[in-house]
Amino acid sequence: MAESRCQEHTGVLVLSWYPPGVTDDNGEPTEDLVPAILDAAQRHSIKVAFHLQPYKGRSDHTVHENIKYIIDKYGKHGAFYRFRSSAGKVLPLFYIYDSYLSPPEAWADLLTPAGAHSLRGTPYDGVFIALLVEERHKHDILAGGFDGMYTYFASNGFSFGSSHQNWKAVKAFCDGNNLLFVPSAGPGYIDTAVRPWNNHNTRNRVNGRYYETALQAALTVRPEIVTITSFNEWHEGTQIERAAPKKTVTRLYLDYQPHAPELYLQLTRKWAEQFNKEKEQWLM
Repeated sequence: MAESRCQEHTGVLVLSWYPPGVTDDNGEPTEDLVPAILDAAQRHSIKVAFHLQPYKGRSDHTVHENIKYIIDKYGKHGAFYRFRSSAGKVLPLFYIYDSYLSPPEAWADLLTPAGAHSLRGTPYDGVFIALLVEERHKHDILAGGFDGMYTYFASNGFSFGSSHQNWKAVKAFCDGNNLLFVPSAGPGYIDTAVRPWNNHNTRNRVNGRYYETALQAALTVRPEIVTITSFNEWHEGTQIERAAPKKTVTRLYLDYQPHAPELYLQLTRKWAEQFNKEKEQWLM
């Protein structure tokens, strides 16, 4: 649940999700919190989409069960996000993190109409977005039957997918294959508190300029969706939530001084409005 992203002007929170009783290496199970998050989102007119995290033993079969579980349990909630495609279909949207860990043949069993246990055309159909890290993943994502690809990482240049300079070519590939391209913009990156060796991927925020450059790069390729990494992933220094100065014995937390604690929320609003205006013009 450390990542979340804003999507479209109405606002979609993308929630990191593990199956009940399952967690990442550092946290506690979070499934019990989902109803409260959906209720809070509904109070603020925000929708919630699910970001399926990798876990031990994840496969196309377990993801089939996960999708069924999520739609059965939360699909009727007012805050549950459904994406309206250009073809007019309205379906739940799922991001699959580290999708490259399973081969395209396995995903094709789940995500192509002729697949051995296909979700297509069933009550559990959806819009499934895979993670693009390396360039070759484009072809794997297409072969796997996914509906699109997102780039996730907030460090420009860290991977093929997260490098702004590649987005135009990736968008052209997606357009040519009827896939959604979902670029991910971030405000900066610093994860040396948890990965001391990774200093070369640090990206300075430059008082908000890094964020605006990333958002501009995303809008330039005219995507249907832009995601933001992240709302509150503090350990990777990608958070955009309010940040007041804070220091403990073991760490100094990032803040946005000399700017207000809301700097990145204000920038997000500004660019979301810009995105909406531009989208209306593209679609005319």
